[in-house]
Amino acid sequence: MSGQATLTIDPGKITANTRVVIRALGGVEVVGVTKCTCGAPEVGRAMLAGGAVALGESRHENAARLRAAGVTAPIWLLRAPAPQLAAETVRLFDLSLASELETCAALDAAASAQGRRHQVLVMVDLGDLREGILPPDLPAFVDAVEALEHLELAGVGVNLTCYGAIMPDERNMTELVGLARAVEQRVGRRLLVGGGNSGSIGMIASGRMPQGVTTLRVGETILHGVDTLTREPTLGLHTDVFEVAAPVIECKVKPSMPRGTVAQDAYGNTPTFVDRGDRRRAILALGRQDVMPEYLTPLDAGVEILGASSDHLICDVEAMVAPPRLGDVLRFRPNYAATVQLATSPYVHKVFTPPA
Repeated sequence: MSGQATLTIDPGKITANTRVVIRALGGVEVVGVTKCTCGAPEVGRAMLAGGAVALGESRHENAARLRAAGVTAPIWLLRAPAPQLAAETVRLFDLSLASELETCAALDAAASAQGRRHQVLVMVDLGDLREGILPPDLPAFVDAVEALEHLELAGVGVNLTCYGAIMPDERNMTELVGLARAVEQRVGRRLLVGGGNSGSIGMIASGRMPQGVTTLRVGETILHGVDTLTREPTLGLHTDVFEVAAPVIECKVKPSMPRGTVAQDAYGNTPTFVDRGDRRRAILALGRQDVMPEYLTPLDAGVEILGASSDHLICDVEAMVAPPRLGDVLRFRPNYAATVQLATSPYVHKVFTPPA
């Protein structure tokens, strides 16, 4: 241990989870979403080894990281680019999400300049109120995209649960498939039908998904082994792909109540405390600049997270069989939101275990 917080990632379990998810989807293809780990090539390769047909990213920097590492598989841009990034989008990505004609025109011009074609998945808004055009506007949008020489309309897709927390159900998925079929008749060819993200897995696995969805973008369920609608374990997947450990930099017995007048903490909150008497507490080299402590679950028996400042994680360790010594590490399981933060923090060391 180097004396800094470390995020450990198991690519072998990612590959295993990808295989299980793909079997459960019964022919629906999976785009493995790596954005949770900032496009870590080890994670991308693990998903591809498990059967993902492409990788999904939302940041150009992450796609560049994958390409620089030699990943040649298709990469989807999972948010529409700003028009100014059209050239970079065409260079790094095979497909991007589309909901603005101005952006499509910029992508077409960039593809022309680079002597290539770029695919777009037209997004429709079916109630979640994130990206997407409204269904009545779809025919005109499709006609405009079809008129662009260097842009290829790859399909029609939807995103649910991420903003409005609207669940996929028989109504909105039937509407999606109906819209896609109408577009197919309009353009005269079969298209991808993007049925959303990890939140749609349960519908397919239980046989409730309407026929016609061809593709899902799956990140959290593969990486954390949970149903994203409930955050409960699902499909027997590994839920221990990620572990974060941080070293103890102070361990002392102190009162559980602060002394003095309480004001706001460093994040503008007014904390409250419960008087539990004198308790042994450990301070770890990990803080809110790296992760929100509410998103961590202690793995060592007898450890309770009390809170954190920017650079310090404070834990009650009174119930540990033996108090930790300076330099010892305490371990935690991060959820999806915590993993995003830990992977993004330059202060957290990343380690990949050998494939299982």
